[in-house]
Amino acid sequence: MASILQSSVGLLRSRLSRRIVGWVFLSLVVIEGIIFVPSYHRRRQEKLRDLEELSQEVLFTIKNNAMDGMAASSLVDSIEAMLKPGSVIAGVALYEADGSLVDYFGEIPTASWESVASGELVRQTTQGGRRYDVAWPSDRFQQQYILMVRHDATSVQQEMRLYILGITGLVIIIAIFVTLVTVIVLERLLIVPVLHLRDDLRKAGEAVSQDQPPNFYTRSLQRNDELGEVANAFCDMYAQIHQEISDRKAAETALKAEQEKSEKLLLNILPMTIAEQLKAETGAIASRFEAATILFADIVDFTGLSAEMPPSELVQILNKIFSTFDCIADGMGLEKIKTIGDAYMVVGGLPQRRPDHAEAILALAIRMQQEIQNFHRADGTPFHLRIGINTGPVVAGVIGIKKFSYDLWGDAVNIASRMESHGVADRIHISASTYQHLKDRYPFEDRGCISIKGRGEMRTYLYAGDASDLNAPSYATDLDPNISITSYLG
Repeated sequence: MASILQSSVGLLRSRLSRRIVGWVFLSLVVIEGIIFVPSYHRRRQEKLRDLEELSQEVLFTIKNNAMDGMAASSLVDSIEAMLKPGSVIAGVALYEADGSLVDYFGEIPTASWESVASGELVRQTTQGGRRYDVAWPSDRFQQQYILMVRHDATSVQQEMRLYILGITGLVIIIAIFVTLVTVIVLERLLIVPVLHLRDDLRKAGEAVSQDQPPNFYTRSLQRNDELGEVANAFCDMYAQIHQEISDRKAAETALKAEQEKSEKLLLNILPMTIAEQLKAETGAIASRFEAATILFADIVDFTGLSAEMPPSELVQILNKIFSTFDCIADGMGLEKIKTIGDAYMVVGGLPQRRPDHAEAILALAIRMQQEIQNFHRADGTPFHLRIGINTGPVVAGVIGIKKFSYDLWGDAVNIASRMESHGVADRIHISASTYQHLKDRYPFEDRGCISIKGRGEMRTYLYAGDASDLNAPSYATDLDPNISITSYLG
């Protein structure tokens, strides 16, 4: 019993429980109050009627004395003489039938004279219910007298107070008992399942995106009522939402992977800044750079090599060579532009401007000459490169609407291509403009003025440093200069 009470009291912490209990308790009190009010008045009238029996004794006594010929002035005195001390008769007044006062003692009753004169029996309470007056009309005395008696009703008031306290206590006990039974029943049938459902909803909110669903209490409910239907609907809803979220997460993961692949592919085609700009804008994207250094490299006797090797092997060797160059250029922060057949094009100073673009391109050229010696033909002889470099203003960007590529335009590009085509195998051939950027730091051999196709006579220079010296010129990369680039490629 104690555990039931403790459990029921604990349930009152629930707002729903408190609301139900409050309404049940209030309803019981109101119903009992409605029943009690008529009962109270009926009980009070019964008690007053008990007092009225004494008045009837006074009435019979006066009637008998009057019939025996007692004088009217002595009738009231005879009544006073027969009363015992502490009698509930507080006063008596005797009137002639015409309303003249014959005699009285004690408190004079104040019953309505008009009602008595009309022949009605009058009953009324006065002084806040402490006095009860009864008046008998003259027809009770053969039309001779009118008798009014005042009773002390204090005892009735006390009894009614006790009656009110008793009824109130009984009402409270009944209300508490019925409320407690209601709470116990609601606890088993409604409150506890609802509280568990609330907790399950919180768990669902926290775990809806997790792979493993939590162990819901609601799943264990086996009920064929409305609450059972709610529990089943909750479980079905959670399963549906969980499945939809799982499907969405899988789709988002797949989409993210595809997006990363697309992003990586895009960044392999375009510089990051150009790719971001292309995402935000439509149309041609082009920027002018006042100073950039362009490098063209070409494999010597590639035409003869093509005749010696199957196309598949030729592509594989080109892929290894150019992938090696890609690693070097990327480590130096230089931008590869494209490959055309056996030609390789790189630029320094864009898309991010940098003041050392000429030095970086020269360092790349030296490294490329070193790495090409690690690749050999079928007869064991190494490959040879012809490299040309030029510095000047260019326009760089992306044009067209399909198959985007980052490219360069300008006379500086054409001159760099001519530096390569008029260059010397295993040497780095530079233009006069590039020489002006590098002459104070690195050794060069003046080649004099040579005839350049489409340009006429131009003074050019060959790098005169030791190509086997990895520190001439020194230029930091992300790769270990003591390890061949081919080892990075497997």
